[in-house]
Amino acid sequence: MAGTGLLRRKSIDAMIASSRGEDGGAHLERSMGVFPLMMFGVGATIGTGIFFVMSETVPEAGPAVIFSFVIVGVIAGLTALCYAEVASTVPVSGSAYSYAMASIGELPAYIVGWCLILEYGVAASATSVGWAEYFNQLLDDVFGVRIPHALSAGALADDPGVVNLPAVVLVALCCVLLLRGARESARANAIMVCIKLAVLGLFVVVAAFGFTSGHFTPFAPEGFSGVAAALPPIFFTFIGLDACSTAGEEARDPGRTIPRAIVGALLIVTAFYVLVAVAAVGAQQAGSFEGQEAGLAVILSDVTGSDIPAIVLSVGAVISVFSVTLVTIYGQTRILFAMGRDGMLPKAFSEVDSRTLSPNKNVVVTCVFVGLLASTVPIDKLWDLVSIGTLAAFIVVSATVIILRRTRPDLERAFEVPLYPFLPIASIVACLWVATKVPGETWFLVAGWLVLALVLYAAYGRRHSVLAVTRK
Repeated sequence: MAGTGLLRRKSIDAMIASSRGEDGGAHLERSMGVFPLMMFGVGATIGTGIFFVMSETVPEAGPAVIFSFVIVGVIAGLTALCYAEVASTVPVSGSAYSYAMASIGELPAYIVGWCLILEYGVAASATSVGWAEYFNQLLDDVFGVRIPHALSAGALADDPGVVNLPAVVLVALCCVLLLRGARESARANAIMVCIKLAVLGLFVVVAAFGFTSGHFTPFAPEGFSGVAAALPPIFFTFIGLDACSTAGEEARDPGRTIPRAIVGALLIVTAFYVLVAVAAVGAQQAGSFEGQEAGLAVILSDVTGSDIPAIVLSVGAVISVFSVTLVTIYGQTRILFAMGRDGMLPKAFSEVDSRTLSPNKNVVVTCVFVGLLASTVPIDKLWDLVSIGTLAAFIVVSATVIILRRTRPDLERAFEVPLYPFLPIASIVACLWVATKVPGETWFLVAGWLVLALVLYAAYGRRHSVLAVTRK
């Protein structure tokens, strides 16, 4: 243990010992190689952004939304290199929470942990709401029926219903799969990711036949301010980078596996985002994106004059968003596991099922939380909340690189960020800049969430922390 009081830190050696079960506590099984871990990153990212966020961002940025995707890809690239160094050096569950516990201190780590809980919980809720939209569209295209509005819209939607039943069903399916264990979940996710990439490739090819250069004029109707306004919702989709690191304790040969998985996932995601954005904007006028549900499927129907390609894409979207929701719920359970093991949450959160070697209690708790949120809150109220959590995680990870280089130069680093310290500093500055684009009302909601976190820390976390117990 290092530091004192609210800034006491858990040693990296102790974290790694815990991840191996050497302290007598629960630990997770190292069962993932490069490919399934990379598919976790892709699975948690592609689906939310490309299937849903176009209707949120194109009205802001116009065709210049392509630049928005590129900018986010560059910023995420800077952060990905930081993730690769830290996650391979501290290969444990908990992602940015654990890294903050090792580098900054207990209270900042606790706050980061609650940001991640908000990020993953709301992300899973948002994607399940979006999944419900595509599922309804698929039912309409194939069978000519739609789920009644009362059962497909949350009570807090602008046009309220009673409950978003499809979203709840999706969360329940994810719960069943995750209870079977990480290895089975990773295998199912990899299959779904391959299907979604194939479907998006089909979209790019088919949409190219409707490509019209005139759709790119005016290119940036709101100028750079419009491009910047589209950044926060897109950042929401890059949660996949953090999802890779939440599996750090379940990666085989983490020094080699984690950096390759994170960088590989980033390259795949950015390439597909830009290709699909160019194809979509080229095939449909920017003004048509606003308020459009299942937008990519609509584009294919308009281009081909047939419902068949749109049905194929809707099937791909239903499968795709299933994997996004699955991995984001998975990430949430591992954050809770790490915080429970450190005594920042009740001990039950650190328990592992003896058969599946998975924190199954966390799965149930997370799915109940996500299901309640998804059943009542509309998708447009959720985007920016997730962006705050993602930005917080990115900033902490980048700062951790700098802190550990100064405080623990002796650590064995399987991967090192190039151009240090320029790249970590550039990542922090870029993320802070994007944070200024998040609407003020979102910051008020996040502030309320963190006030609750501080109350719980004072009432429970500070006294039950393993660092406090060890000190006694």
